[in-house]
Amino acid sequence: MTEKTWETLKVQYCQHVDQKVGLQAQLVYPPEHLPDQPGRILAHRCSHGSACNLDGRPSCIWAGTNPAFDPFKE
Repeated sequence: MTEKTWETLKVQYCQHVDQKVGLQAQLVYPPEHLPDQPGRILAHRCSHGSACNLDGRPSCIWAGTNPAFDPFKE
């Protein structure tokens, strides 16, 4: 049976919420009988994305409100 989990990829400071946020990915791991395959990424999110969405201002791609702006891109 497959397993879906949210895992934190990175923790960084965000100017929009003025605190540290966790950048997370939803991973799907294969069943136990296929152990050598890595997990696949289904989605990305920010740990404070819901707070940004309630703010009324478009923030970033991680919150899902501004797909053209990624403040954590290096």
